[in-house]
Parts: sequence; structure tokens; C-alpha cells
Amino acid sequence: MDVFELLAHPARLRIVHALGGDRILTTSQLCARLPDVSKATVYRHVELLAGAGILEVAEERRVRGAVERRYRLRRDRAAVDADTAAALSRDDHRQVFATALGVLLAEFNAYLDHETADPATDLVGYRQHAIWLDRAELEQLITGMRAAIVPHLSHPPDAGRGRYLLSPILFPVEPPDTEPPRSRPDTGGA
Repeated sequence: MDVFELLAHPARLRIVHALGGDRILTTSQLCARLPDVSKATVYRHVELLAGAGILEVAEERRVRGAVERRYRLRRDRAAVDADTAAALSRDDHRQVFATALGVLLAEFNAYLDHETADPATDLVGYRQHAIWLDRAELEQLITGMRAAIVPHLSHPPDAGRGRYLLSPILFPVEPPDTEPPRSRPDTGGA
């Protein structure tokens, strides 16, 4: 199974999210963070992700005669490379987008179900903006977003830091026009 297939599954993507931000967790701890996913499912998908090298065993210890493994995410292995993304069919993109949205909704519901959830205090945001960009402006926007986000990806867990799920989504709503949009004539005002 390739990285695309592995990450295109909702339970596996949620496991990847749970281990993001340099977390090291046992499978039991992952189960606690994904209460709406059965334990058997979490264990099965952790095994698949570890077998593919997306998760690695950070520590092992004996607990009541059994071996307890603590896993960490290998961020370098948990991404679909540009060549693979370019080779995806439109249906593949539909499937991955639907999975990503489903996972995002599940994560948001899990947040709201927590008794301490306070969207206003937690600065929860979900805004959409329609913007006009040419290719150079689009590339500049993406570069700027990466410059703003990437430095924060390496922050370790620490007292006073909360984990946030940031999900930038960008796609053209309509193909570019060959003619510039016409402005409305000034009708004068009263």
C-alpha cells in the first residue's frame, strides 16, 4: 500500500493528526483520543502505518508482562509527494478531499464534544474568502502561507501550548476568464 492509499483512509488520517506535533503515544492513548473509532480499528491501522514506516516505535517497555510500544509520526514519510499528487486522477482527488473533509468534521465534532470547548475563547475560525489571483499572485500567496506555517510545525509540545488543526484548502472556483471582468458603470449617486 502506498502513502496515498494509507493517508486516504479516515481512521489512519486521524491517527496521523493525533501524533502530529511531535507527540509520542501508545495505541491505548490513541484510542482515548479517538473515542468514536473502535479499539480494534485503531490497533489495526496503527499496525499498517507502522509497517509502512509512517509511524515508528519511539519506545518499548514491559507493562504487566506485555510489551507497550509508544509511537511517533515520521513527518517526512506522512506526505504525498508532488509526483504522486500530479499523477492522481480526478476521482482520486475527490476521494482524498472527501476523506479530508470527513476527518476535519470528525475532529471538529470531537473538539466540540469536549466539556471545555469554547470556540470564541479558543479563537476557532472557519472563514472562506473568494479572491482573484493570477498565477504569479497564487504562487506568492502559497509561498507566503508556507512561510507563515512551516516554522510552527516544529514546535514541540510544551506547557501553555495547545494543539491546533490547521487545514488550508485552496482551489479554483471557476476557470480564469480570458477577458478581464468589466467594472460597473458609475451611475452617479443621489
